[in-house]
This record gives sequence, structure tokens and C-alpha cells, in this order.
Amino acid sequence: MRGPDAAGYLQRMVSNDVEALAPDESCEALLLTAKARIVAPLIVVRRDHDDFLLLTEPELGERLAVELLRFRFAAKCTVERERHLSTLVLGETPPAGTVPNVDYGVAAYELLDAEPPAGAVPITADELERLRILAAAPRWGRELDDRVLPAEAGLEGRAISFTKGCYPGQEPVARLHYRGHPNRGLRVLELEGGELPAHDAPLTYEDRTVGRVTSAVADGDGVLALAYVRREVPGDATLRLGHRAVRPARFERADEASVLLPGQH
Repeated sequence: MRGPDAAGYLQRMVSNDVEALAPDESCEALLLTAKARIVAPLIVVRRDHDDFLLLTEPELGERLAVELLRFRFAAKCTVERERHLSTLVLGETPPAGTVPNVDYGVAAYELLDAEPPAGAVPITADELERLRILAAAPRWGRELDDRVLPAEAGLEGRAISFTKGCYPGQEPVARLHYRGHPNRGLRVLELEGGELPAHDAPLTYEDRTVGRVTSAVADGDGVLALAYVRREVPGDATLRLGHRAVRPARFERADEASVLLPGQH
């Protein structure tokens, strides 16, 4: 997004304070519907005073561009799609000019269109997924979709400013934050047995459905999972997935080893 009105228009459209960014700084943000359902999670990078790069998942790029163009009206800015190669580097403090990443429970950053640091070694997709689940970090298409409110996914502290001006979805986000609480939240769980559950597999407690599994990865003889569970269910409760027991995960903090995985935004 470029143009003299880019900063002001983007500030009115997304959930975080992008006008506060200096050049080369970034923040997480959300594009929401009027009812605060998630359209797209974003990382907003301010490349210059009137030039912003909006990083999102590849499958969301077209919809994001369409939504921003649809509400632009008289704002003097252009919205164009770009494709960048993103390399995720884990285990190192983000250097200047990179995009910090907090999804994996260790120091991490993204390099855009650049070579990885010398000495970095690849990480497998399952190893990366295990780190993400342990960090309870939501991912589009798993924990995040148009059924989910930001507070349910734990995104309030990461991607929302409660001091900036209005944006689509601001009223229900603020009402839930100041006057209520989400009815469900993400929990890291251990499942008996090695079979991976289906996405959205129902979890029960005392013979009633109280949640659903959103992500899972093999972990030794069992399965490590991320799931939405209703707030009133005790944190130490043993749930059921069919005949399988589901318990709160017991884990230690991940090692701060340098690892990387190529990917694309």
C-alpha cells in the first residue's frame, strides 16, 4: 500500500496502531469484519513514510487486496499484490531490518528475499509445528478462520491497540475486552495414542462437548495438540476424544537453537 493517504487509511482499517511505526518497524494486526470475525491476520511493515508492506498467508492475498480496495473510496493510495520469499530463522535475536516473529516460543525473525545466516540448519515441518503448538500460537486455517474472535485466539495483546481510533470490528472487540470475556480459549494438550485427530475433532468433558482440536503433531508415543476449550472447564481436567484421554500438556521450554525453514508470504 503506497500513497500520501496510505498511513491514515490503513490506520482506519486494521486493528493495530500502524501510524506509530517508524520506517523499517513492523507490528501484527488484523483485518476484521464489522462483527470482529477475522478476515486476515497481518504483519504490517512500514517501508517508508507512505509505503507499507502487508504480509499475510498466500491464500489470503487476493481477498485482502479486494477488501482494502473496496473501502478505499477517495483515499489517495494504491493497493498492489507482491510476492516475497520469507525465511524463518529461529533461535536468534532479530537483527535490524528483519521482521520479528513470536509464534514459536523462542527468539525468531523472518528474512524477506534474503539468504539465511551462515551456520543455520533446516528444521522439519513437524519440529516447527511442535514449537508452534507448545507456544499456543494460532495459525490461519487451523485456529484462525471467520468463526473466531481475536480474544479467543489470544491475539489481543499481540495484534490489537485499545488506544487508537476506530476500525471495522472495534466495537465488539472493545466490548468483550472491557465488559466480558471469551467463552473459550486455546489450550495445549496431550492425547493418548499415536493417531493424529481430524481437524475440529470434538472434545468432551463429563459427557458434553466442550471444545475442538485445531492442530496436532506426533510427540513420542502420543500426540501434542492445540485446541479450543470452553472457559468453564478446569485447567487440569482430563477430557476425552472418543475413547482417548486428553490431558494438559507437560513440557519444557524449547532450546534456543538456530534453525530455519524456507517459506513464502
